[in-house]
Amino acid sequence: MSVEAKISLKHIESYQRKDFVSDQDIRWCPGCGDYSILAQMQRVMPEICEELNMPKENIVFVSGIGCSSRFPYYMNNYGFHSIHGRAPTIATGLRVARPDLQVWVITGDGDGLSIGGNHLMHCLRRNIDVKILLFNNRIYGLTKGQYSPTSEMGKKTKSSPFGTVEKPINPLSIAIASKASFIARAVDTDAGNLRNILLQAARHQGSVFVEILQNCNVFNNKAYSSFTDKSVKSDRQILLKHNEPILFGKDMEKGISLRRATSGILEPEIVNVKDVDASEILVHDESSPGTALAFLLAQLDESEFPVPMGVFRKISKPVYGELLDDQIEEATTKLGKGDFFKHLRSGDIWTV
Repeated sequence: MSVEAKISLKHIESYQRKDFVSDQDIRWCPGCGDYSILAQMQRVMPEICEELNMPKENIVFVSGIGCSSRFPYYMNNYGFHSIHGRAPTIATGLRVARPDLQVWVITGDGDGLSIGGNHLMHCLRRNIDVKILLFNNRIYGLTKGQYSPTSEMGKKTKSSPFGTVEKPINPLSIAIASKASFIARAVDTDAGNLRNILLQAARHQGSVFVEILQNCNVFNNKAYSSFTDKSVKSDRQILLKHNEPILFGKDMEKGISLRRATSGILEPEIVNVKDVDASEILVHDESSPGTALAFLLAQLDESEFPVPMGVFRKISKPVYGELLDDQIEEATTKLGKGDFFKHLRSGDIWTV
């Protein structure tokens, strides 16, 4: 190892949270859930850099438009505050051109699932090594309280004074259908689970999608209180654990099983553990090559079932950038190094 490398490694190992805190004044409303997410990201960054032997200058945050998209200003890294919904596109180009960088996308339920839905979907399906964090507060916060793609049906807002007549998008279902290779959900108030998911996301090679349920205390306060309040959390949330039964309750006395409906279709149901054989309880498998279990868990109706948190899917598959590099290398071997200007003037051309 060279002297420069040793110095660099020593510098990386000495990172602390303060090294990732920028000098910008934070312009979120007091009490916003974004503060919690920012704090956890700043706390995990030193560990990520040391583990991956990566200087902080090699980490980039790209955002679109919205309250969440101010995030890059508050991280002492490189970043782009880009245009509405297009952060995954910019991140795609950056990651393919600079494979030495770790690229994160910060977006919201409006930015990422409305104007940006198409960009997000294709970034995930291509398995580009980009880590997308979607802050979901079920409202447009920056533009002062209009309903968003994830607002619940009947939600009364400034743009739906009589209640929305649209059913909300399920962000995790979009990610699962797009075959992202890492899919997870966390909530801003559970620092431990959020930290764990951010660390796993940083380590993963391939497309990452993390939905972070985040409270907007000004325009949509307590949107998730029915399952996040301490008084109900144990009965209203499931913490998914790989290769373990899907259980919940104060004493883990309840579980999720499957029953066959009269139509013959298997449907989820809540059972008391003591009333069924252990084999009837669903076991979580985040590494399953299929998406059936992840989709079933993502679709659990929060009015009837507890809300799953944690990692839904984590698999390994070829990464887009590596496949593209292999293709370029193969083409160069077969055809020789190209001449851009010669190619530009070839074929059908004309003078105006």
